[in-house]
Amino acid sequence: MTHDAVEVARMRWRCRRGLLELDIVLGRFVEQRYATLSEAQKIDFDILLDLSDNALWDSIAGKVPVEDVAKKTLVNLINEL
Repeated sequence: MTHDAVEVARMRWRCRRGLLELDIVLGRFVEQRYATLSEAQKIDFDILLDLSDNALWDSIAGKVPVEDVAKKTLVNLINEL
């Protein structure tokens, strides 16, 4: 298994959440876009996943504005799918 494949598998596991909506949205994002992110974006995505399920879902759903520009860019990329 290549380093990239291991990294994607790790992120797939990190994206398993308690909310089915997050599982679907984040899983789709990792499968379709994660490999194309810059190293800085991958780090920011990992940090974004540290949020609680509800806080993360509220950010992705647009219920709570994302103040950090880098994380806002990631949320926008997630929402494009």
